[in-house]
Amino acid sequence: MPKRTDNFSKFITQKKNSAIKESIKQEKKKEKKDRQEAIEKRFAEKRLQKMAMLEAKGKITRGEAPGNKPPAFAKASAGGANNKQQTAKGAMPLNKYIAHCGIVARREAANLVKEGKVTVNGKPIIEPGFKVADTDIVKVAGKKITPNRNLVYILLNKPKDYITTTDDPQGRRTVLDLIRYATTERVYPIGRLDRNTSGVLLLTNDGELAQKLSHPKHEVKKIYHVVLDKDLTKKDFDKIVAGVKLEDGLAKVDAIAFTDSKDKTQVGLEIHSGRNRIVRRIFEHLNYDVRGLDRVMYAGLTKKNVQRGKWRLLSEKEVRILKFMNKSYT
Repeated sequence: MPKRTDNFSKFITQKKNSAIKESIKQEKKKEKKDRQEAIEKRFAEKRLQKMAMLEAKGKITRGEAPGNKPPAFAKASAGGANNKQQTAKGAMPLNKYIAHCGIVARREAANLVKEGKVTVNGKPIIEPGFKVADTDIVKVAGKKITPNRNLVYILLNKPKDYITTTDDPQGRRTVLDLIRYATTERVYPIGRLDRNTSGVLLLTNDGELAQKLSHPKHEVKKIYHVVLDKDLTKKDFDKIVAGVKLEDGLAKVDAIAFTDSKDKTQVGLEIHSGRNRIVRRIFEHLNYDVRGLDRVMYAGLTKKNVQRGKWRLLSEKEVRILKFMNKSYT
């Protein structure tokens, strides 16, 4: 019996403590709310004062002065709770939202928005930065989309004769044909490899990561193995080191070396540039025919233990490194 009494006393004490904690919690919430309202009120007052000054100077008409508007208008204009676009939970730019849905990468998403193919809650939106929340209904070309919660990251060792795209009007084989059993999620490639270029290619439905790796400012490191139709001369080797002037500007490499000291047709090239067909164009500009081009590394990831035409899922550690853009890999 004493034991039951002690346990009951302990239970009552815990209940009292919980009630006290809850009381303190509610007081803090009330204080926070009061502070927010005071800030909003002060902000609205300052805005009204500024508009009154502008009216006095004749820069706006009386009908435009917020002093003639109801208090609710002033509060909303001051950035209060009525501004759904700024305060809604999970709000994010529209193009980012579309990318998170696994439709296309962020840049292509921005183009879809600008082309008028996207609606939010039934209204067409043409501003990629328009803020949307999880509760908004977003449609692309009339079809509702939702953010993809099951993120997938695939490393493919791409072979030749496959198109780096999600579909091809001409019916040619695409990289998605190689990973059709990897996931049921809709993924897309990050960047492109030419049809006749092989090697490391990443595919994902993580729009944010795709945007990060594709953006020039991150200068993602890539290493290529190049096979030429003839020996690379010292003169041309030095030209590449100095930078080759192409039609769209100077093309620079980070490092260049022969992969075999006895074979001057095989070259290793490290580059950060994401310009289209940059490696092939460098050698073609110097009158070399590229017989083979293989990307052996991309953003620190290699095709080690992944046979040509095969794939593997990235590990959690690899994904984490990519997301934080570890400097040793960029």
